[in-house]
This record gives sequence, C-alpha cells and structure tokens, in this order.
Amino acid sequence: METLHPDVEKVLFTEEDIAEIVKRLGAKITEDYQGKDLVLIAVLRGAVVFMGDLMRAIDTKCAIDFMAVSSYGNGVKSSGIVRIIKDLDIDINGRDVLIVEDVLDSGLTLKYLMKNLASRHPASLEVCTFLWKDVEGKQAAIDPKYVGTHCPDEFVVGYGLDYAERYRNLPYVGVLKPEVYA
Repeated sequence: METLHPDVEKVLFTEEDIAEIVKRLGAKITEDYQGKDLVLIAVLRGAVVFMGDLMRAIDTKCAIDFMAVSSYGNGVKSSGIVRIIKDLDIDINGRDVLIVEDVLDSGLTLKYLMKNLASRHPASLEVCTFLWKDVEGKQAAIDPKYVGTHCPDEFVVGYGLDYAERYRNLPYVGVLKPEVYA
C-alpha cells in the first residue's frame, strides 16, 4: 500500500482502485464514441492526471483540449462566480465533446461551463467525472453521463486533487485532515 502522507487522514481509493475505475470508464467511452469525432476537454488543473490516464484507456480516435476556470478563489467551497482563465484552442462545433472533471461537488461551475460550451454548437456534450461527492440533502446541478465512483462529502486530495496547490502528486485519493485547511 502507498505511504500515507502525514496530512492525510485515510486513503479512500488506492492506485489499484483508480486503475480499475479508469479502465472501466475508458471501455464504456470507447464503446459509446466509436466512429465519432470525440474531443476530451479537461478542466484544469485537477483533472489533468485523470485525463492523462483516461485518454490512454480510450481505444478510439480522440482529440484533447483544456480549459481553466476559477470559482473557488482561495477557499474550500465554490464562490459561485465563474471566470474562464484559459479557453479552448480548438473549435468544437459539430464535434462530440466530453468534459473530463476530477470531482463533482455542487456542479455549479460545471453547469456554467456546459452552458458556455453548448453555445459553441457541439454535436453532443457530456461529462465524465472521476469522483462524485455524496452531498447529503443536495442534488448536483448537473447529471454526469460517466461517473468513476462516489465519495463521501469530505475534503479529498491526491490523483490531481489539491488543497492550495499541494497533494496533487499523491498516487491515491485520500481525505485531508481538517486541521490542515481549517
């Protein structure tokens, strides 16, 4: 098992768990998008690790691009105000677009992003999220087509997920100790 970082309370998903999740998602996406003009769009920075693994698990042609949006500022909860920091470099008009996201929480930022991308007239627009947080009593603003796995409504880090730009390089997904971000 991976060495537990001292700021991590517990491991939720090991490297092996992650590899199985990515393999399953890649197979399903391959099946659904065979013969289509697929564009994977990663939401930077958190989704970059997941996107790298996922695109290698997809066995059909696909292009990739990146967007960077901000809605958190320096906090741990979305501010609800979305800014596009880096826009797409390629045209998605008439193409099948799959947004690759690291974690779906409230979905408010993703809802805004989907509305923005839909205005560019893709042939289809769907979401693949690695993690979907189970937020008690709340429904996410969007319903992703592909879900890697659900996770508890805790502050998770590793496998691209961060707190203050730290912990992205952990090979597992773990729960950050509350005293680290309190």
